[in-house]
Amino acid sequence: MTGCDICFIHKTGAVDTLQTMEEALRARDAGEKGYLWFNYYAPTEENLMVLSEPFGIHPLSLEDCLDEEQVPKIEEYKTYVQVLFNCFSYLDKTVRIDEVNLFTGADFFVSVTRCGENGPGSAGTYKEVLEREMRNAKNGPAFALHVILDYIVDRKFDTIAAVGDDLIVLEDIVTENHSEFDHTALQKIRRSLMSLRKSLFHEREILVKICRNDIDIIPESAMIHFNDIYDHITKFFELTEMNHDMVNNLIQTNLAVINNDISKAANDTNLSVKRLTVITTVFMPLTLLSGIFGMSEWTMMTGGGENWKTAYPLFFAFLLIVAAVNYVIIKWFDRKK
Repeated sequence: MTGCDICFIHKTGAVDTLQTMEEALRARDAGEKGYLWFNYYAPTEENLMVLSEPFGIHPLSLEDCLDEEQVPKIEEYKTYVQVLFNCFSYLDKTVRIDEVNLFTGADFFVSVTRCGENGPGSAGTYKEVLEREMRNAKNGPAFALHVILDYIVDRKFDTIAAVGDDLIVLEDIVTENHSEFDHTALQKIRRSLMSLRKSLFHEREILVKICRNDIDIIPESAMIHFNDIYDHITKFFELTEMNHDMVNNLIQTNLAVINNDISKAANDTNLSVKRLTVITTVFMPLTLLSGIFGMSEWTMMTGGGENWKTAYPLFFAFLLIVAAVNYVIIKWFDRKK
């Protein structure tokens, strides 16, 4: 759904809701202390271009609001500054990144999001946040920028923490029940962390520029608020780095466990082959002797009617002696190795 909320925020904190651009321009030109706020959700190019002439916003800046492949950035122009930030959400084990474009001028503030009118990170939510933080937002567009950025950054922790929790679950599976380890889930988290890291890195650079007082439109009195946001972004970036290191450790641990399983299987195979070799080595000469004496069975029995009763027990005893000697020799060679 496409829409736009237009408000005039007075210096006293009072908020006038307006319906059209004409009403907004009349309110701005009436001489009242305050600024205009345009809160867009899912806008079209036609919706945004009406801002170009009255507020001096370059058409290319407005086109950025419709490009989903942008990275977080801050760009300063003669009459305004453009800030592009990302809001995070984590649904069905998938990280979703939505862009939020913010324009701050001397007497206007514009927020543009495509998240929809309702839901986390939506334009409707930003309206509630700004109204709730009107004590700061009434001081000017730069303070409204801080309120929105502070809300966006605070919500990032929920996503980063959820990704970290899933990593801990995978870590437990690797160490306790490796057969159920999901390699696809780990790679999915790895890609999500790469996207989060990329976004947080650029957003941190945005806050560095603001806190360094490089942006003339943002007054020095607002620096303390943006410093707080910078501290949060830095902490979240470090958490993302830690989670990324945990992913690498899980990959290495998983490979180590797999190699250990392969080595164990190889050792079991070697042990089985060794046992079969011992059995074969012991019984090979016995088979040979049995074949030779078996062919002489009639001759052994011709020496007398009772001869076979003595010959066969002696032959069996001889076979046992041969088997024992073979076994002792094999064990002696094993100890010698």
